[in-house]
Amino acid sequence: MEENTGVGSGRRVLVVDDTASIRFLIRMNLELAGFEVSEAVDGLDALEILRASETLPDAVTIDVMMPRMDGMSATQAIRADPALRDLVVIMVTTQGHPTSVQRGWDVGVDAYVVKPFDPDHLVATVADKIESGRR
Repeated sequence: MEENTGVGSGRRVLVVDDTASIRFLIRMNLELAGFEVSEAVDGLDALEILRASETLPDAVTIDVMMPRMDGMSATQAIRADPALRDLVVIMVTTQGHPTSVQRGWDVGVDAYVVKPFDPDHLVATVADKIESGRR
């Protein structure tokens, strides 16, 4: 296999979405850009994975509407946890209403991408936010 030198080369992303096809779509686009991708099915799963990780991902993409724990609550939990608070969190959701977007900013997301999204835009957003760090 060829060494990948894409924008995400050596960077890790946790993709959090309860819809398998969306996780697959995000995973494929990020992997094609050179990112290493892991997955979680909801916010609670994501927190369990993050807290058990020896090496944290460079970023988390997270949906809003999910069972057990939604993306807003999971982002609040990430920001409240000293070990996780500096993670780059990118909301990827169908919830594009201005009040939903504002709520995302209020809970501490670093970027907000509305589905359906342009794959190149998503990859560029993830790469840019990792490169620039939290805010």
